[in-house]
Amino acid sequence: MECAKVFEGALPQLFMLHIEHSPHRLAIYRAGLDAPLLVQNAAPDKRPFIHPILAPDGCGELTENEPGHHLWQHGLYVGLNDVNGFGFWTEGLSGNANDGTFHPAPLAAPEVQPNRVSWPVTTDWRAPDGESLLLETQNWTLKDHQSTLALDVEWTLIAAQDLRFGQYAYGGLFLRMPWRRETHGEILTSEGADSVERAEGQQARWIALAMPSPGRKNGAAGFGFFDHPANPQHPNPWRVDGNLGITPSRCIEGAWNLAEGESSTNCYRLIAFVGAINSEFIKAQWQNFAQN
Repeated sequence: MECAKVFEGALPQLFMLHIEHSPHRLAIYRAGLDAPLLVQNAAPDKRPFIHPILAPDGCGELTENEPGHHLWQHGLYVGLNDVNGFGFWTEGLSGNANDGTFHPAPLAAPEVQPNRVSWPVTTDWRAPDGESLLLETQNWTLKDHQSTLALDVEWTLIAAQDLRFGQYAYGGLFLRMPWRRETHGEILTSEGADSVERAEGQQARWIALAMPSPGRKNGAAGFGFFDHPANPQHPNPWRVDGNLGITPSRCIEGAWNLAEGESSTNCYRLIAFVGAINSEFIKAQWQNFAQN
């Protein structure tokens, strides 16, 4: 794959975005690149997810779908454990009869501007017997800043009945990058943790990851993943697994409840960048996010 040249200043025609939209798939393209910058997947009766997300220079995918070590992981996606005793994490692949199911609505047409695309994803979460537990909305916005990509989401859960979300070691908006044992990668949190052991289960305003990826020959690339100060329990503790999968997880600290008809909203931003982690850049990006 040929990398895109990064321009500074005024947005050239090369960086205009265009889309391919169907009821179950949204692909966002930058003019001049054959592969989409980002694909939203929402197949009927399946968990919706985003994959792939390209590096901002167009070289290599920064997300991974169905890695051999966790077949239920899909790039960037939402999962929870113990929602009234039902699981929304392993999609029944672990043989758990208490796993619930996801039922996304057809994707509405997105709002498209020259370097920005916004779209909603609405999903009914159901118990194994088909009873609706909650309605989930993900309101996404992608901004192409040429040298970086900014991906914002407003994530809302609306209870269809009284719900208890149990304490668990992980759950929430999860990012799976193409980690490989032989190349590993680097991690840094807002609190200075720079290893899985130091970051796992600890509170942080943000986490940054960078690593090589298949199809990328010119060094590492990665994400800054930001937890907004207005989110419940901010700064949230984070799940950081041994393959550098990460998620801010309110459920790590304890159980919480939603009464029927109540809602809970969290806002996150992911910044895709090329190169190693630049802590000053990530700090500045998080401060910009936190102030808006």
